Parts: sequence; structure tokens; C-alpha cells
Amino acid sequence: MSEGQRLFVGGRWTEPDGGHYPVTDPATEETVGWAPEASPAQVRAACAAAREAFAIWSRTRPEERAAVLGRAAEIIRSSMEPYAELARAETGATTGTARAMQVGVAAARFRRYASVEPAEWAVAPQINEAGPMGRAGVVGALAVRQPVGVVTCVTSYNNPWANPAGKVAPALAMGNTVVVKPAPQDPLSVYRMAQALEAAGAPPGVVNVVSGRDVGVGEAAVACDDVDMVSFTGSTAVGRRIAEVCGRDMKRQLMELGGKGAALVLDDADLGSAVAGIGTTFSFYSGQICTAPTRVLAQRGVYDRLVEQLAAYAGRLKVGDPREADTVVGPVISAEHRARVEAYVELGRKEGATVVRGGERPPLERGFYVSPTLLADCANDMRVAREEIFGPVVVVIPFDEEDEGVALANDSEYGLIDYVWSGDVARAFRLARRLRAGGVGVNTVGRNMEAPFGGFKKSGVGRDVGSYALHAYSEVQAIVWPG
Repeated sequence: MSEGQRLFVGGRWTEPDGGHYPVTDPATEETVGWAPEASPAQVRAACAAAREAFAIWSRTRPEERAAVLGRAAEIIRSSMEPYAELARAETGATTGTARAMQVGVAAARFRRYASVEPAEWAVAPQINEAGPMGRAGVVGALAVRQPVGVVTCVTSYNNPWANPAGKVAPALAMGNTVVVKPAPQDPLSVYRMAQALEAAGAPPGVVNVVSGRDVGVGEAAVACDDVDMVSFTGSTAVGRRIAEVCGRDMKRQLMELGGKGAALVLDDADLGSAVAGIGTTFSFYSGQICTAPTRVLAQRGVYDRLVEQLAAYAGRLKVGDPREADTVVGPVISAEHRARVEAYVELGRKEGATVVRGGERPPLERGFYVSPTLLADCANDMRVAREEIFGPVVVVIPFDEEDEGVALANDSEYGLIDYVWSGDVARAFRLARRLRAGGVGVNTVGRNMEAPFGGFKKSGVGRDVGSYALHAYSEVQAIVWPG
């Protein structure tokens, strides 16, 4: 492709109506490449192509669809190095993260949905013993899964491989067709994914990718009459606007939105484990991840020691060039986002929080870096404790009794993933059941990639990952017959 990346519409690489815009490396502030700016008309053409392709793709045997996904997984895996280098350059992720957690997870997700078990599709058949007309009304009932139709996938900037793959792979496995609208900051990786699917044999129109910085691109991809469902990962504010459009037209939706994960650290916790888990907020995507334990609720008996150890942990993390092997904290995505994170740290100071560690810009000549920052002596009504900062910033709030800790954790408009650290596992599980969150980590920040993922409250609608993603991208149809 010559001067800039082209759109992928209806199986063709198409010049964008709006020209191209630069994609910037957050670590060097240099241009990585040129992304296409689609027009609303081109977005609608992509949706129309997906609608036309759906008629055939939805009737293609599941084994054939799985074969395409399997070949795509192998292409992605075999191109790990160039794909990971592009992802690192677009996002500022460390090289290890780009390889393992971005491109590696994407390949794994395509492999996973290339091997769907029949049991994951099935809904148990039902026979009623008597209907409203007695034995004469006995009928058999079979519930089957059907694809939803055309799915618009609006993806996040923090992981341009794993996040789109988590939408595209299960949607295609179920027989849907997709229009992907990647985040404007790092869309080039998503076009590589489309190339892999094209090479793997995805028919024209089954996968379409349209990008752009103008909000009209995303609006057209959501509002188009050819679209049956929207799968969105991003902020709650944008999710609300998308949900309004979906509600007007009765489009299905899957929303993975913001988070302000509470981490309850009880007085009997293993502090080493808690510090290592909470510390991932500083390093993993430089805190640009909705699942991070950013709001630490520490019981009084461990509060001082926990703050001290978290500060020491943050101070040991190397901030710098993500290409260097010993770098742990890379840049945030843009200068604008850095300014936003820094504004929150200053707001925390004004609200009365103590900046125990960080709070200043690292002494690096180029790049959008933010020092790992720890704010202590916080209260749950502070904005830094209530709003999603999306950067390497952790706030710590003390509490006395269990009930108070649970109440503080639940006193949030978010409810994505919370955490509990306790030496008493039974106690931790008991408290986990009281937390209003879609997921709870007990003594870990690890994820099980078969467990349902999604949020309570304003953290989202629906569940995906594993079999739950297959359910999310399907409708249940009942077929009945005389008994």
C-alpha cells in the first residue's frame, strides 16, 4: 500500500474519501504511518457489504467458518514480530506486552473460536407435559442459536489486537458479519488483522474495517440501518450515546465500559501479593486499562504498611523507552491524555490527597510519559476516587470494619472488576459475593479467559469471553412442533 493505509470495504482495499492522518508513536512522538479517514458514505457502504455477505456467511457450515478463523490465527502467530512491533509503536506498550498480551492474545482468541464445541451452541430441548388444551396441546420445543446479523465493532485504543479479536472471532464463528471501527489513535494494527482474515479465506464483505478521527465515522457505523448489533469497548460517556442510538432502533448491544476497580486489602492479607497485584496499575498499559485495581481500600491494621510498600514498589519501576527490555512503564497514548492524567493528580492534591510517590513528569526528552503516582489519605467522595483516570495512578482509602469496606467498594457508579486480598479465603469469597461488580479477583489480578466478562451498573451491558461471547453474538430461536 503506497502512501497511506486503505480502508477495507466489501473485500476491496479502498482509498479513503477524507485522505489520511498521522498515527503517532507515544514514545518517540514520531509518525508511525498514515491512517485512512473514511467518509460516512464509505462507512454505510461497508455496512451494506456486510449485509450482503451475511446471507451467504450465515449459511456457511460452522466447520468452514472455523477453518477460516484457524488459518487467521496461524497467520497472526507466524507474523508475531512485525505485528508486535507495529502494536508497540502505535500504543507505546512495552515489547513484551505487545507480543504476549496484544498479538499473542489475538492469535489465541482466533484459535479458541476456531474450535467451538457443539455443547457451546446447544440449548436443551424441552417438552411440555400438557398445554392449555390438555394432552392435545402437547408440543415439542427446540431452542437453537442464530446469528444476530451485521455487527459493528467499535474497539479501544489500549489493545488494538486482543480487543478487536475478542469481538470479531466469536461474531464470525456464530455466522455474523462485521464492520470494525478501530480507535483513531492506533488503527493500523486492525488493518493487519483484516489482511490476515482476507488471506485466511474470509469471503468479501464478511470483515470490513473503516477508520477516522471524525466522530461522524463512528456515528455512521452505529446508526446505519444495515447494522443489527453494536459491540463497544470504551468510556461510559461514549457508551451512553451509542446505547441511545441502539435503543431507538432496537439494535442488540454489548458494552464493555469504564471501571474504577476497588481493591479491598484486609488486615490479614499477604501484603506482598496485594502490592504486586495493585502495582500492575502502574505498569500494565501504563494504567490505561478498565480492569485495574485503581481504588485501594485498606483496612486500618495494614494501611500504613501498604502505602509504604506500594510507594517503594512504584519507585522501583523503570519508566522509559518501551523497546528496552528492562522498561516496565511506557508512555500513555497521547499528549492530550497525559495532560488529562496530570490534571487529575493536581486535582487530588487540591482535594486533600497526599502525593506519596510520583506526581511529576519523568525527565525524558520525548514521549508522553507519566510517573507512577500514589495518592494516599483519600476519601471516597474525592473525584480522584470516583472518576476513571485511565493512567498509572492509584488512590488509597482507609477503612475500619468489613461492612464499611464493602460499602465503600460499592459506593461507585462503576462495577467492572473488584478485588479482595485476605489470608482467609473463605472470608474473601464471602466478601466477594457482596461486591456489586461483574467480576471479583480473590488474591489475584489474573483473568480466566473462559469466565464471563462484563460489568454491573455503568460499567457495561452483557457478557463476553469464552462461551459467553458466542451467546452474546447470537439470538435464541424457538422451534415448536406437535408432540
